[in-house]
This record gives sequence, C-alpha cells and structure tokens, in this order.
Amino acid sequence: MMPQIDVSDSRLLVVPPRMNLRRTASYNLHDRAQAQDFASSSSSQPPLSSLFYSPPPSPSLPSLVPRRKRSSSNPFSGRPSRVIRFVFYFTILSFSGYILMRFFGRNMSSLSILEEEYNMVAQDDLPDFPTPIVIDDNLGRSKWTVSIPRNYRFPLSMETYSEMMGHCREAAIRQTTDSSPTASQSVLKKHTSNRFIDVAEAEKMHLLPSSNILSSKRSRSGNFVGLGDNIENLPVCRSTIVYVLESTNAGIGQALMSMWTAYGLAKELGKDFFIDDTRWAYGTYTDIFQTPPVPKCRPPPRHHILPCPAEARHLVISNTNANEIIPALVAKLDEQSQMSDAKQLFTLARAGYSALFKLNKADESYTETRIREIQNKAKAGETSSTDAPVIGMHIRHGDRHPLEFQYKDTYIPAEVYLSKVQTLIDAHYNETAGANYKGTRDSITMLASDDPNAYLEDEMSSLLPAQDRIQLASKDNIEDANYDPHVLHRFVENTFGWEGGFFAPMFWHLGSEAKDNSANAPAASPYISELRAVSRMKPTEQTLRLRSLLGRAYMMDLAVLSGASDKVVCAVSAIGCRILGVMMGWEGIESGTWINVDGDYEWRGLDL
Repeated sequence: MMPQIDVSDSRLLVVPPRMNLRRTASYNLHDRAQAQDFASSSSSQPPLSSLFYSPPPSPSLPSLVPRRKRSSSNPFSGRPSRVIRFVFYFTILSFSGYILMRFFGRNMSSLSILEEEYNMVAQDDLPDFPTPIVIDDNLGRSKWTVSIPRNYRFPLSMETYSEMMGHCREAAIRQTTDSSPTASQSVLKKHTSNRFIDVAEAEKMHLLPSSNILSSKRSRSGNFVGLGDNIENLPVCRSTIVYVLESTNAGIGQALMSMWTAYGLAKELGKDFFIDDTRWAYGTYTDIFQTPPVPKCRPPPRHHILPCPAEARHLVISNTNANEIIPALVAKLDEQSQMSDAKQLFTLARAGYSALFKLNKADESYTETRIREIQNKAKAGETSSTDAPVIGMHIRHGDRHPLEFQYKDTYIPAEVYLSKVQTLIDAHYNETAGANYKGTRDSITMLASDDPNAYLEDEMSSLLPAQDRIQLASKDNIEDANYDPHVLHRFVENTFGWEGGFFAPMFWHLGSEAKDNSANAPAASPYISELRAVSRMKPTEQTLRLRSLLGRAYMMDLAVLSGASDKVVCAVSAIGCRILGVMMGWEGIESGTWINVDGDYEWRGLDL
C-alpha cells in the first residue's frame, strides 16, 4: 500500500483545478540544473516533483534528436526509381536493336518489323495531298516515289499536275547521283541515276501501305472511254499510259496530235493505252469519234497513275506534262532507232492516227460519200481527156500566225495559196498530157478554213468547200437568219460570229449569255492561274453541244481534204496542216503531196 502524500509539505506544488496542466512551452536552464542536483544528492529514485513538472524541449531551441530529411521531388537527385531505370534500359535496347536491324537485316525491309502497325497507322502519316515523298528501301538507301491519297478523284486538276511536275523535278535532282550542272535539264532522261521507286513496287516491299488495305476508300473515278462496267474480272494492266483530254489550249488539233503521239509511244514501249474525257472542253469523245481500241485489262488503282517521272509504270499524260514526259519517252526509243527526230515523231503520230482517227458513224458516212462525189467530178469527161487534179487548201487565220517573218504579225495572203495551186495544176497537165496540151485545164480546188469570210473573197468564191455538213457562221449569216420582214425594228441581242477565224476567247465564251459572258473564259489574273481557271469551268450541256459541233466540223474538213486531194497546200504553222501531213503519209511529204507555203520549213510535229 502506497503511503499518503502530505500536501502541506512546502516542497509540493498544488495546482489549481482550473489551471491547464499542459507542458509549458519554455523553462530556464537554472531550475533544470537545480532539479538534477537534488536528484543526484538524494536517493536513486526521481523526486515526486518531476512527475508533475517535466517541461518538454522548447520548439524555439535546437532539437536534441536530429530531424529526418525530407525526400527530394527531383527523381534524378538521388537513386532513380525502378520505373525510370526500366524505361532507360528499354530505350537503350530498342535503339541498339534498330541499329542492328538497319545494318545487318539485309533481307528485311526497314519497316517490315512494324508491318502490322505500319499498315494501320502509316496511312495517317502519309501526306494528305499529292506530292513526292522520300523513303528508305530494304538496304537503307534513300529512294523517292509519288504519294497520291486514295480518296482523290481521277484525274487530278491541271494545276495539281503542274505543281507535281515541279516537285518531281526537284526530288529527282536531289536524289540523283549525277552532280553535273546540267542535271536539272536532263534529269528525266537519265534513268540510271534517278532513284525512283514505283508505287506498286513500294507497296510490294511494304514501304507504302498495300492497295488491298482500306480498299473501300480507293477512288474508282475517271471516265475511261470505251471501258464498260463489267471489268472486275479482268486482270490489272501491267503498264499503262492514260491520256487525259483536258487542256488550256482551246484548239482540238493540239490535243489530237499529242494523243496520237502518246498512243504511238505506248505501243512502242509495250504499254496499254486509255483515254479519259472527264473534263474535255469538246464534250464526250464518242460524240466526235468512235470508241477507241480498249485493252483486255482494267486500269490500275488511281493512286498508281502518276504524272511523273517518265519511269513510272502507270503514266498520265495531259497538256500540263506532255512537253516533259513525251520527250523523255522518245529518248528511250532514240537509243534503238536511227531515224531523225521529225520522222520519229511522225511515225508515232501516224500510229495513233491509224488506230484512233475514226469519226462517228454519221460523220464517217458523210465524209466517205463526199470524197466519192469529189473524185467522180475529177474524172475525165467530154471536154477533157485526162482526170482533173484535186487540190486541197487549208487556211488558218484567227489566233495562229505564220512562222515566216514577213507575215508573222498578219496572215499569208490568198494569192500565195492560189499561186501554188496554179503551179500544181500546170505541173499535173504537163506530166499527164504533155507540155503542148491545148485542152481545158480543169481542176477541183477545195477549201477548208476557220474563217467564214475566206469563202467570200473574190479569189476564192468559186472554190468548193471541203464539207458542207457543218459550217461556221459569220455575224452576217446570223443576222440574215434572224431577219423578219414583218417586224420593223426588232430587238436583237449583240451577236458575234467566227469572222476572222478561230480565237480562243470566242471558244471559251461559246454558249454563254451576254450578261455572263465571262463565266466560261479561263482568263488568268494576278490571283488565279489559267490552269485553275480552266479547271473551275462548268460548261452547260448547250455549250458542250456547240463545241462538239465545232470539233466535228474541223475533223470532217481534214478527213475530206486528206481523202479526196491529190495535193494539199497549207501553212505548217497551223497544227491542222501538220495533221494533214500525218494523214497524207511520210511518202506524201517526201514526194510533194503535202506542200507548205509558210517559208522553207519542213513538217514538224508537236512544239515540244
């Protein structure tokens, strides 16, 4: 039993009941020292007062126990955590594996290890617009190809094709191994130094997404002439040339000559040939010509058809790239041919003419009848013992001027044509009937011109039009047709005809209303290019019908002149004259059947 405590002892301190018994915040060192001395001088047990009065260390004084250091927020100041070390080691191993695969994995594409991920993700990584791209092949060598999004409609706009030609040229120069100063001028002709890889080959090597992936997004646009709907069972063509009938050139002759040349190149190079008339200014191809020969295969995926370079397996040729692609393709043939450049182009164009120049059934029937009619008139009759010569004249006015310097700002006078025609007539009778022939020297002279007023000139009023199925009207003809004698002052809108010849602005305005006569004109401005202006045109059905009639008239003129004439007189500055040369044949050019009155120039093909 513990002894009772005497509270009257002076050594005890009685705490009032309301006093807080919490430890004081401070104490002095002197009282603490007295308490220690008293405890040491008495018994070993601590005094009872120490149970009541034991103040803690003051927080304002240094702590007797060292404080624990806080952990730093910087993970790299101390030992890194396991996660950081794991990420660091994984990065090092991945990079090392990539380096080893690049240098030692020669039988595997640099992207084949990510084939599944690439096929799903790389479509988003490719550009969303047509442009050349640089890739690495399975040996780590830098190659370039052309990427066209699969959802783009074919054919692309002329402006896009024009921009791609510039980008292709730049990519070829950067990737070529030839560092000569003339590399930029002949890069399309140096196939050995051009590090181009075709789209199909890049897909086969898994450098580009396969065409079988996301095939639903693949564009099947384009109007390939003569190609039916049931072509899914046909195999894909191995190599093709697609000619797109779209141009800023309003004339139909330039498109024909370029298309025929492209066809000849396709046959020489073993490529299949297609024609696309999606945005042809003259309407539908079959409105003027018959369906061309169709290959026994179907066109490739549209993103495989490239405008550049010339080594591409599937090429598209149009007005925007013909001046670069056609010479590059002809250069391939020059290595195996000994012909001159002019004859080489003629041979190619002749092959295209023989296969493609077939007018629609109605126009073909008319031209055949017209040719027989003219030839029957030329046969010997009662007043002549020999057949009369048939001379054809082709006169081009409008926006095409002669090459000869003295006429370069005007036109060749009619007297020059007629003088040459008379010389040919005299030469014919001197050769067939003798120089002393005294009979009548009859002849049939046909005229085909883009200027309706040329038929009204005094010297040419007696000439026979090459065809009279479709004729160009002048302003006077239109006013005479609309004349009504019962109306005194009838209001008639301002009309215009083809007097003066064929002008491109008149062609683009054909069929448009007077209040909106600039809607169909591809006029360039500081803010819009001519290529974009033509691409934005949306001609009406009436406009396309009128343009088609115009094209049919020109084609029938050429068909009758080449089929019925013994001699043809024309100016080589006009593309129609060059087409007549192709129709007459190379032998006709050399023998003088085709005669040029525009200076001393010989036959020429495209102005490349």
